[in-house]
Amino acid sequence: MGLGRFFTAGALVLAVVGSAFAQQATPPAAAPAPAKEYSQQFLVPGSWFHGVHGLAFNKDDQLFAGSVIGQTIYRVQVDTGEVDRAIDLPAGMADDIAFADDGTMAWTAFLSGKVYIRRPGGEPVEVAHGMSGPNSIAFGKDGRLFVSEVFLGDALYEIDIKNAGKPNSGFKALPRNELRRIAEKLGGLNGFEIHKDDGFLYGPLWFKGEVAKINLESGAIEIIASGFKIPAAANIDPQNRDNLYVVDTGTGGIWSVSLTSKVKRLVSSMKPGLDNLAFDSRGRLFVTSMTDNGIYLVDKHTGAARTIVEGRLASPADLAVTTDGGKETVHVADVFSYRTVDGQNGAVADVLRVHGDTHAYPIGISVGPRHVLLTSWFSNTVEKVDRKTGKLVATLTGFAAPADAIEAADGTLHVVEIASGNLVKVSPDGKTRSIVAKELRGPVTIAQGPGNLIYITEYAAGAVTQIDTASGARKVVADGLAGPEGIDVGPDGRLFIAEVGQKRVVAIHPDTGAKTVIASNLDIGVPTYTGGPPALVPTGVAVAKSGAVYVSSDIRNALYKLTPPSQ
Repeated sequence: MGLGRFFTAGALVLAVVGSAFAQQATPPAAAPAPAKEYSQQFLVPGSWFHGVHGLAFNKDDQLFAGSVIGQTIYRVQVDTGEVDRAIDLPAGMADDIAFADDGTMAWTAFLSGKVYIRRPGGEPVEVAHGMSGPNSIAFGKDGRLFVSEVFLGDALYEIDIKNAGKPNSGFKALPRNELRRIAEKLGGLNGFEIHKDDGFLYGPLWFKGEVAKINLESGAIEIIASGFKIPAAANIDPQNRDNLYVVDTGTGGIWSVSLTSKVKRLVSSMKPGLDNLAFDSRGRLFVTSMTDNGIYLVDKHTGAARTIVEGRLASPADLAVTTDGGKETVHVADVFSYRTVDGQNGAVADVLRVHGDTHAYPIGISVGPRHVLLTSWFSNTVEKVDRKTGKLVATLTGFAAPADAIEAADGTLHVVEIASGNLVKVSPDGKTRSIVAKELRGPVTIAQGPGNLIYITEYAAGAVTQIDTASGARKVVADGLAGPEGIDVGPDGRLFIAEVGQKRVVAIHPDTGAKTVIASNLDIGVPTYTGGPPALVPTGVAVAKSGAVYVSSDIRNALYKLTPPSQ
C-alpha cells in the first residue's frame, strides 16, 4: 500500500499587478510548510475474515465460510488458499451456513437476529427476523430448514421456506413467534447436522458438554456422548455415516463418536478456539478456528492438520502499549483472544484465548499499574489480567454494555458504558460503583490523562471529552470529528485519535484543540450493523514513549506502526 499524504488547506496566491510587485522592497514571506505525516508500515500483515465461523461445501465442492464481525460469506479455494467474497455485508453476516440438495444456501445472521437463504442464481432473501442469537442451521433431507438460538436464546425452530425466494410468491420473512418451535432450554444447541438416513438431528450442547440426538417432530432428546469441555459443532462423516465428528472449542480436540456403539475417539489435538467443521464429497475433514482466523484440513487417521488459510490476528480492536528496557510491546484486544505484538519485529504471542482461558470476547483493552483490563460490550464484562503472570484473576459483570476501562494507581476502575452513556467508578473488588458522568453519546474508548483527568471518545457526538474524575467537571476538547474511536495520550501530552470517518489518525492538543493529521488513507472502520454499538470493532490507537503510534486496521486484520518524521 502506498503512503497517502494529507496536506492542510491553504496555498499562497500572489497577484502580480504591473509595477506594483516590482516596487516591493522585499519578497513576501513563504507559507509555512505543511506538517509531514508519520511513515506507515504494516507491523503485522492482514488476513481474510474477522474470525471465521460457519463452514459448508456446496454440491460442486466449493467451500464457503462465514464471519459475523466481517458480515461476509467467503468462498475459499481449498487447494490454493485463495479467498474471495461471495456475499457481502450486511446480508453476509453468517455464524453458520448450510446447503440443500437443490443448491439453496442458508445462513444465520447472529447479531442482527435474522436468517437468510439464497436460491441458485438468486439474491439473498430474509426468511426470519427478531430471533435471539440465531446460530446453527441445517437442511433436512426433504429441504426443510432448521435453526437454533444459542447464547442470546436457547431453542430449536423450523422455518417454512417453501415459497421464499420464488417469484410472485408473496413470501414475507417470519418473526420468531411465528416459527415452529421444536424444543427449548436445550443447553446451547450449536453447530448441528441432520442425518440423511434416519432424519434425526445430531449436535452439541455447548453448556452441558454433551452431544445430543433430537427428534425433529417431537423434540425428544437423547444424549449420545458426554465429557466434552465446550463442544461447538458436529458433522457426520459422508464416508462412514455411523461416525459423528465433534470439535471441542475449549480444548481444541476433534473427536469421532460412533452412533451405534457410542465409543469416542480423539482424532486430533489443536488449539482452543475451534468453531466449526465440514466434509467435502471425498470425505476430507475441514475445521475453522475463530481465534486463529483459519481453516485447516485435518487427516482423520493421523490427526495431522494442514493450514488452508490463517491470520496472525483475527479481528484486532483496541490497543495498549508498554515499554520495558526499550522494548515496546503492543497489547491487542483481538476479540477472540488477548495477544501481544513485538513492536520491533511484529511477532505475535497469545496471552489468553477465548473459550480456552476465558469466555469473554475482549474488545477494549488498557494496561494499568497491576492489571491489564479487557472489556467487552458483547460479553458484558470487564476482566482483570495480572500483568506479571498473564493469568485471568477476576471477571466483573453487571455493566450496561461496557466499552472500555482504565485502572488507577489505587486499583479503582473507570468504565464507560455504551447502553447507559455513563462513566462509572468501580472499586477494586468491583462491588462498589458510582456514576461520575452521564449522557455520554456513543462512548468508545478511554485514556488516562494527567492527574484525575481522563479522555473519552464519543462516536455519536463526534467529540473527545475531558472529565475530571474527582469533581466530575467536563469539557469538550475537540468536536466535529467523523467517528472518533481509539484514543491515547502521547509523550508530548497530545491526544492521538483514530478518526475512522476520515480514515486517519489526528493529534489534538488538549488545551488549545489544535489538530494535526499524522496519518491518512488508513484501512480502518469496520461498519457496525443495524442496532449495533457505534463501533462494532473499535480502531485502537496506542502511543509509545518513543513516539511511535500503533493503530489496529480492523478492515485488514492488521497492525500499523506509524513512525514520526525525522526532524
